Amino acid sequence: MTENVNVQYVGFEAKTLVREYSFLVRQALSETREFSITIVNEAFTSRRLSYQDGPNICSLKLHRELGAFSNDPPQTHYRISEAELTEYHESHAPKAHNGFRPRKPLEPL
Repeated sequence: MTENVNVQYVGFEAKTLVREYSFLVRQALSETREFSITIVNEAFTSRRLSYQDGPNICSLKLHRELGAFSNDPPQTHYRISEAELTEYHESHAPKAHNGFRPRKPLEPL
C-alpha cells in the first residue's frame, strides 16, 4: 500500500449460504469505499474456520487486494476461496508440543 489507508470492520450479516463481512476503507485524499467479503457457511459448520476467525481472514484478504491494486481494487465484493480457507487453517493451526512431558507427582500434604 502506497499511502495511509484506514480499514474498519463494520460487521457481518448471516445469510442463507454465506456470512457477509463488511469493511470501510478510507484514504487521506479520497472518499470512503465499502467492501464486502463472503465466506460459505459450510466453512464454519464443518469447523474449518471458527466464527471468531471470520473477520480476520476477511481483513487479510482485503489488505492483499488493496496492496495488489495500489489501494484501488477494481471490485468491492470478494469471496474467500477454498484455497484461502486451507491456507488460513494451516497457518493458524495449533503448534505441536515438543514431546511428552510427564506430570509432576503430587506432594503429600
